[in-house]
Amino acid sequence: MTKIDVVSGFLGAGKTTLIKKLLKEALADQQVVLIENEFGEIGIDGGFLKDAGIEIKEMNSGCICCSLVGDFGTSLKEVLSKYKPDRILIEPSGVGKLSDVVKAIKSADLGDDVVLNSAVVVIDASKTKMYVKNFGEFYVNQVEHAGTIILSRTDKMSDEKLKEAVDILREHNQTATIVTTPWNDIDGKAIEETIEGKVDLAAQLMAEYKEEHEHHHHHHEDGEECCCHDHDHEHHHHDHDEDHECHHHDHDHEHEHHHHHEDGEECHHHDHDHDHEHHHHHEDGEECCCHDHHHEGHHHADEIFTSWGFETPSKYSKDDIENILKALDDRDTYGFVLRAKGMVQSPEGGWVYFDYVPEESNVREGNPQPTGRFCVIGSDLKEDNLKALFGGK
Repeated sequence: MTKIDVVSGFLGAGKTTLIKKLLKEALADQQVVLIENEFGEIGIDGGFLKDAGIEIKEMNSGCICCSLVGDFGTSLKEVLSKYKPDRILIEPSGVGKLSDVVKAIKSADLGDDVVLNSAVVVIDASKTKMYVKNFGEFYVNQVEHAGTIILSRTDKMSDEKLKEAVDILREHNQTATIVTTPWNDIDGKAIEETIEGKVDLAAQLMAEYKEEHEHHHHHHEDGEECCCHDHDHEHHHHDHDEDHECHHHDHDHEHEHHHHHEDGEECHHHDHDHDHEHHHHHEDGEECCCHDHHHEGHHHADEIFTSWGFETPSKYSKDDIENILKALDDRDTYGFVLRAKGMVQSPEGGWVYFDYVPEESNVREGNPQPTGRFCVIGSDLKEDNLKALFGGK
């Protein structure tokens, strides 16, 4: 299987720097072909494969760099046939339309062993407002059709200017992940995982919840106590597949990944993957102190669990997070929160990570992430109030 990733962006945005970072830190163990055009910044004079319309420009670190100077579809097939790469990175012209590149790839009839993996746009965050105004359709097209928007030069911006840039981009794309952390602070592997949608806090939380309940799905013997802290749902919640509306591989916008939401834009997951039946067969007078206070009887998971979350470039101190987590215990205000998880940048430098279960939380330092994220799962979530609590900074 060959994955094709399109890395677009205006001239000078930093596409080549990003590609080099990905090649070195994330894709070093893969056979990669980089396809660029006449506006590309990478290039060493080399030979031609004139019949195929391919100019080989550079070959190092296991990466083959070439420029397709003939028919795009024919040349792409020749590259696939000759090199059989694990991945093809396509760096289109900085003034081309991303939608046209994606359409050309899909129209090339490359076969079942080739997949359009992602469409990425690199944006100079410091020029976002000016470029939207001056370049209009060409610039906006790249933003609209990207599954991941990777901001460059954010280390040189104030928090307010960065927030303004993100807000402008959100006007044209509400679903793409926006990477806001300076590139020097994060590993290329983390960027690659973000592009591929592998970072899914809601899925992680649901898996943790499922694992806990599978642990308690057993026969209690010899007077043992069952102290599972399920404050919400008793007995026979039936299995369903997860219906992710956020953090999934959504291939709208010409087959790119759309996974995340920014600045309080809600992410609604209906979790349908939890066979957490409390078949605790009690013997020998044992006691079960499961704190299931909310729903009894038979419930479908999609009637019970939802997820809410968002991405943010905003900074939160450890105290900010601890106060937020304490507030989550207020069910009347926020609904019943089963789990919460997140990682955000701290104003003091570094990153703050947290995990929450009812009446218990853990706040700690962690490694930088491509962008700040929050996720909450639970039932009867009061999303407007959660948005105000988490995003009110």
